[in-house]
Amino acid sequence: MTEDLIKLSDLIFFGYHGTEESERSLGQRFIIDIVIKMDLKKYIRSIPDYPKKGILFRDITTLIKDENAFKSCIDKIVEISKKINFDKIAAIESRGFIFSSPLSYIVNKPIVLLRKENKLPSNKYSVDFKLEYGISKLEVHKDSIKKNEKILIIDDLIATGGTANAAVQLVELSGGKVSGFIFVINLFDLGGQDKLKKKSYFTQSLINFPGH
Repeated sequence: MTEDLIKLSDLIFFGYHGTEESERSLGQRFIIDIVIKMDLKKYIRSIPDYPKKGILFRDITTLIKDENAFKSCIDKIVEISKKINFDKIAAIESRGFIFSSPLSYIVNKPIVLLRKENKLPSNKYSVDFKLEYGISKLEVHKDSIKKNEKILIIDDLIATGGTANAAVQLVELSGGKVSGFIFVINLFDLGGQDKLKKKSYFTQSLINFPGH
C-alpha cells in the first residue's frame, strides 16, 4: 500500500455564515469529517537509461527531500516492523541506511551495516552477487551479528533480489537468522520480492513499480 490515509471525524466548528441575517448574527455549529491522503508513489522520480541504457531508475531523493512524505514513509516502515520479531536491523548500503536509522531510533534496535567492498575496516564476511546492471560484493563485520540473532533487513528497493539474497548469505554466515525484509520500492515484474516470499521470508514493500 502506498497511500497514507488520515481521517479526522466529527470536527466541530462554530461560525457566522448563512444567507439570512439571523444566521449570520447568531452563528451556528458545523460538524465535518476530513480525509487527508498521501500517495508516496507520487514522490518517486523516474529517470530513464540510468545508470545505463535500458534501466529505468526509481529515485527516492524526491521522497526524502519532502519532510511529510519522508515521515509518512518511516511511519509505515515502523508499523510493518511491528509484525516482525527481530533483534537487529541490517541496513543495505547505501540508501538502506536512510530508512534504517530512524527505524532504529524509534524501535530502539541496533543497526548492522551491510556495505560494499572495501568499506569496512575490520574482519568481515564477503559475498559476491549479480545486480541488474553488473557484479558487486556485499560485506559485513564478523562481530556485527551474534549466533541466532534475528535480523530484519532494510533497503530502499528490490529488483531481481540479488542484493537481498547476498544479505541473507551474510546474516547466515554470521550465525544469525533472517526474520524479514522491508523495502520502500518493489520492482514487481523483476521478481525479487516473489523469490523471497517463495523462500517463506516475511517481505513487504511500500510502493510497487514496474522495472522497465
